[in-house]
Amino acid sequence: MEIAIRPKLDRADVEELARKHLPGPVEVVGHEEFKDGFFNAAHALALADGRHVVVKVAPGKEHKLLRYEVDLMATEIECFERGLAAGVPMPALHYGDPEGGVMIIDRLKGTVLPRARDEISEEDFLALRREIGALSARFATVTGERFGYPRKSGRTVADSWSASFQAMIDDVLADIAENGSPLPRPAEEIAAIVAAEHELLDEVTRPALVHFDLWDGNVFVERDESGWRVEAFIDGERAFYGDPIAEIVSLAFGAEDEQAASVEGFLGRAMTAGEERRLALYRVYLMLILIAECEVRGFDEEQTSHQRGWSTESLLKNLALLES
Repeated sequence: MEIAIRPKLDRADVEELARKHLPGPVEVVGHEEFKDGFFNAAHALALADGRHVVVKVAPGKEHKLLRYEVDLMATEIECFERGLAAGVPMPALHYGDPEGGVMIIDRLKGTVLPRARDEISEEDFLALRREIGALSARFATVTGERFGYPRKSGRTVADSWSASFQAMIDDVLADIAENGSPLPRPAEEIAAIVAAEHELLDEVTRPALVHFDLWDGNVFVERDESGWRVEAFIDGERAFYGDPIAEIVSLAFGAEDEQAASVEGFLGRAMTAGEERRLALYRVYLMLILIAECEVRGFDEEQTSHQRGWSTESLLKNLALLES
C-alpha cells in the first residue's frame, strides 16, 4: 500500500546515505525496500564486506503529521540509544541524525513474529510471550527527566504524569477535530473521563521509558537449536516517558492466555485493580491515535474502514469500563 507521508526513495538515494554516514568503503551488492510500514521509509542494503543494514528516513517537514509525530525520528533514536544501554534487544544503531531524520541500524536475521506463528507450538508461543514481556520490561528501567514525549517543543512535558497524559490526550483530540475524524463520543466527554482519573495517574511518580508500539509486527524472533527466542524489538517512534503499565497495551493484543503470559513476563505478577484501570486509559489513548491517523496516512478505503472500525469498538469498550 502506498502511504502518503512515507518518503519515496530509490536505490541511489539510499546508497548515497549509506556511503555518507557509514565508516569504511561502502560497496552495495543488494537492496530491498520494506513497504509494510506506515510512516518512515525503510530500505535494506547488503554490503560487499558482509554488513547488512537498514536505512530509515522520516517524512519531510512539508507533510501534515499528528501532533505527537513531530520530531518522531529524534524520539526513535533516543529510544534506541537508551534502550540498548539498558540491555533491551534492539538492532545496533550505526548512525542517527534527529534533525535530518535519518538513522541506520543493523538488519536483523530473524523474522517478525506473525510470519513465524504457524511454525511455533502453543507451548513455545506462550513462552515467547513471557520472554517478550520480560525483555520489554527493560525499557521501564530507563528514567526520563520529566514525563511526556521527548520533543523539542516540550508540548507534553510535565512534572506530573496526570498533566503530561492529559496533554497527550488533548493533542490527539485536537488532531481529530482538525482533520474531521469521526468519534463515537464528543471529544469533551472523552477528555473529561481522562481528567477524572488524575489522582490515579499521579500514583505514577517516576517517568519510565515506554516503547508503546510492541505489537507482534515489531517483534523479531529466531529459532536456534534450543527453540524459538526473541531476537530484537524495532520501531521506537511512539516512545515516551510515563507509566510502565502503558507498555502492556500493545503487548496484550492477543487471546486471554497470551495476555496473561505477557503480563506475567512483564510484571512477574498479576496487575492490581488500579493498574487495570490505568491500562484502560492508555488503551483509550492508543485507539484515539489509530482513529486520528487514518486521515493523514493516505490509507485506502478498506484499510481506513478496518482500522477505524476495530479501534472505535475498543475505544467505546474502554470508555465504558472507566465510567463503570
